[in-house]
Amino acid sequence: MITLFGHGKTTKAIAKRYAGNCQIFDDAFTCKGEDEYGNLLLPPSFFEPEKSSVEIPSPGFPTEHLLIQKALHVTSEYDFFKEAMPFSIWISGTNGKTTTTQMCQFLLEKQGAVAGGNIGTPLAELDEKAPIWVLETSSFTFHYTKVTAPDMYLLLPIKPDHLTWHGSMEAYIDAKLSPLARMKEGSVAILPKAHANVKTLAHVIAYENEEDLAQQLGIELSKINFKTPFLLDAVLAMSAQKVLFDTIDYERINTFKIDHYKIEEFHDKQGRLWVDDSKGTNVDATIEALKRYKDEEILLVLGGDDKGVDLQELFDFMKPLHVKIFAIGSNTERLATFAQKEGLWLSKCFVLEEAMKQIHALHTTKSVALLSPAAASLDQFKSYAHRGDLFKALALS
Repeated sequence: MITLFGHGKTTKAIAKRYAGNCQIFDDAFTCKGEDEYGNLLLPPSFFEPEKSSVEIPSPGFPTEHLLIQKALHVTSEYDFFKEAMPFSIWISGTNGKTTTTQMCQFLLEKQGAVAGGNIGTPLAELDEKAPIWVLETSSFTFHYTKVTAPDMYLLLPIKPDHLTWHGSMEAYIDAKLSPLARMKEGSVAILPKAHANVKTLAHVIAYENEEDLAQQLGIELSKINFKTPFLLDAVLAMSAQKVLFDTIDYERINTFKIDHYKIEEFHDKQGRLWVDDSKGTNVDATIEALKRYKDEEILLVLGGDDKGVDLQELFDFMKPLHVKIFAIGSNTERLATFAQKEGLWLSKCFVLEEAMKQIHALHTTKSVALLSPAAASLDQFKSYAHRGDLFKALALS
C-alpha cells in the first residue's frame, strides 16, 4: 500500500497509476472515503506509521505537519520513480525554471525529450520509454529527495524565496544544491559561479551571467532574439543541447513562444503599454522586469503574500527609477513602510481593482503599466493566472 500525503496533482497522478493500492491523507478529509480509482481517502488522524512502507508527500507539503513527523519512510516522487527515470535533466533556481525547462525540451524534442516535474506533468504520467526527461524541480521536491540525482543539472541563480517554508536562506540554498552531492562522474552541472566550489563528482560549468556562459560554450548572443530575463533561460537550454549533442540551434530557439503571465506585453486601444508579469512572485523576478523598462515611467502594481522575504533590495533598485507604486494584497502596509522610508511614491490600493482605476487615470503612451507583484497571489486570488487575467481584463476595460 502506497501512502500519499496531500491530495494535489502529483499525488493524484500516483493514485491513478496505482489504482486501488494507495491511501491518501489530507486535512480536507473528515471521514473515510474512496476516490474514483478505489484508493482510500483518510483524515490525518487515521495514519498508522507502522503499517506504511512508503510515504510520498505532495511537493510543498509542510515539513512540520504531524503526518511528516510521524512517518517512517518519507520519500519524494523523484526517489519513488528512480528506477523508471531515463536520462534526466533537472532544472532549478529561483526564477526562470519553467521557461528554461520548456526551452530545453523544445530544443531536444527531436531527440525524444519530454518535460515534467513541477511543470504540468507529474512523473507518474511521464513516458518511461522517452530517452530524456527534462524536469523542472522545486526546492520543495529537493527537500524530500535523498537518493536520485540528475544526469545533467541546470541551475539558475538562487535568490530569496520560500523562506517561510524552508526557515532560512541557508536552508533554501542547501536544498537547491543538494542534488550535486549525489551526482556521479560523467554527469554535468551548469551553475552560477557563487556555487562553483560545492562538492560534487559532476563536471561543473560555472557561469557569471549569460554572456559568460555563452562565451564558454561558443554561443553567439547576437543570434538569439530574447532579451532579459529570458536570455539566460535560452542560453542555459542551448548549453544543454551543446553539451549533449554538440549542436547550437539558433533558428529553433528563436521560434519558441514565452508563456502567458511572464512579462507579457499588450496595448490597449489608446496605444498604451501594459505588461502582465503576474508570475513575478518574488523580489528578483520583479527586479528583472523593472530592468527591462528602467528608462520608462513605470506604473507598478506590487504586493500580495511576500513569503517573509526582505524587500530592501527591491526598494533599493527602484530608488533611481521613475516609478509609481500601487500596492495591493496582504503586505500593502509593509510596502508602504518601505516606500516612506526610501522616499518613493506609493498609493495604498489594497485590491487590484482600485490600483487599476488609479493607473487608468495616470497612464499615457509615454508610460508602462506593469503588474510584477514580487509576491504570491493566494492571499487574494486563486492563482497567479487568476491575478494576471483580472489585470488584463481591467486594463482593456
